[in-house]
Amino acid sequence: MKVVIVGGVAGGMSAATRLRRLDESAEIIVFERGAHVSFANCGLPYYVGGVIPKRESLLLQTPESLAARFRLDVRVRHEVIAVDPHGRTVTVRDLDSGREFTETFDELVLSTGAAAIVPPLPGVERALVLRDVEDVDRMVAALGDARSAVVTGAGFIGVEMAENLVRQGIPTTLVERGPQLLAPLDPEMAAPVAAELRAHGIGVELAAELARIDADTVTLADGRVIPADVVVMAIGVRPESALARAAGLDIGSGGGIVVDARLRTSAPHIYAVGDAVEKRDAVGGQAALIPLANAANRQGRLVADAIAGLPVHDPAARGTAILGVFDLTIAMTGWSEKRLRAAGRPFRALHTHPLDHAGYYPGADSLSLKLLVDPDTDEILGAQAVGGAGVDKRIDVLATAMAGGIRASRLMDLELAYAPQFGSAKDPVNMLGYLADNLRTGGVDTLQWHEVAETVSAGTQLVDVRSPEEFAAGSIPGARNIPLDELRERLGDIPPGPILAFCQVGQRGNSATRLLTQLGREARNLDGGYRTWSAARSS
Repeated sequence: MKVVIVGGVAGGMSAATRLRRLDESAEIIVFERGAHVSFANCGLPYYVGGVIPKRESLLLQTPESLAARFRLDVRVRHEVIAVDPHGRTVTVRDLDSGREFTETFDELVLSTGAAAIVPPLPGVERALVLRDVEDVDRMVAALGDARSAVVTGAGFIGVEMAENLVRQGIPTTLVERGPQLLAPLDPEMAAPVAAELRAHGIGVELAAELARIDADTVTLADGRVIPADVVVMAIGVRPESALARAAGLDIGSGGGIVVDARLRTSAPHIYAVGDAVEKRDAVGGQAALIPLANAANRQGRLVADAIAGLPVHDPAARGTAILGVFDLTIAMTGWSEKRLRAAGRPFRALHTHPLDHAGYYPGADSLSLKLLVDPDTDEILGAQAVGGAGVDKRIDVLATAMAGGIRASRLMDLELAYAPQFGSAKDPVNMLGYLADNLRTGGVDTLQWHEVAETVSAGTQLVDVRSPEEFAAGSIPGARNIPLDELRERLGDIPPGPILAFCQVGQRGNSATRLLTQLGREARNLDGGYRTWSAARSS
């Protein structure tokens, strides 16, 4: 069997090495357009910032090492320029010599990845992107005497690039077209990230976009001019599907190659994996573009199994992702509230702000957690987390719960490892389960931060049940302060009508709401408390 693989990074190289482990007799040829294979592209921004000091650390394998260990024929600087599905051949151009030749295949794997989106702006030829080792070499060279930088696009790569440019001592401005950074997050969860960037000296320009790039500045659409010796484009990626399209393979509405559960394209004996393909979304069930390294590596392994004749089923994707920004960690899985609203899908939102481990043990960090739940089935639809330590393991637990079909209320039953330095007797994930169960069983009714203004204008009384000191430091306008411990005795101080109780993070507000309802008053708790409301207002 002769297998040709187009693309030698995450998905392609995972396919090649897995296939060799399954079949020692197969002839495996990998064509890679770039000069390097199997490199750590997720580490590129951190090499720019000096966090990873050695360039060699990014180069995980070479054609020589892959040949020695796996007997793979890996050819860099070789671009596949055409595929003939019927004749089972590919046309290859040697980029060093210019020579073109034809290679036959029994099975073909397309792992062509995704390309950075570069809009047609005046002066855009001066902009840099960051997708491979050649890109990082160009960027490091450009930073030699740079005194200022602009990064356009505040997604994962844009935020990472802004952080690492500042680590190199270069004043940096992050320009984002949308109203918030990190679009997969909801606004109240993204606001602390913007604050963290600004606290480290990064200019954050939201609802702004580049209009022109000049020699050492950029001009925004509103006419403002920002110094920019270096300009980095990080507005997103699109699937590299032109080769597949030219070969007549089915392409989805988002531009990705269409594959089935065995990663087969619409042409026999041709497979596709990684950022170039459409995946199936686990929450909505529809096709989706999810350009993440773990999905590409997993698909690389699966396609090798499929070619070897093993049972294969590519699982649906939840888009679980994580990002570090200075002293913050941000992670997410599944759908956001914004996406659920846009799809018209019913949901419940739960916010909580626990400590990552027992508060009496030194070094506890605050977390902000958000859980999105189907109100009818109690299915977990998505989760987001922002904070210091412990963000990663909470999102990993929630992503695993989603994959295992564990309902939101049942999170309270999970037996999670506990010692004071690692967690709490009631872990933050367990607490989400308690909150979900309260809402599912009707034990308490909540209101979201973005509903406060409307409900107050309709006559609801705001009652801040925090201490007078907390109230004096800031509260929702129009609220009256009645500390929780005084609520029974001062019930007469609250005029007739519905009540919205709130505290700092929601726990005392929950107790107040239960007390008020049992005393005959109509009351709801502000989900996530004043902290969630104030974070959203600052976004």
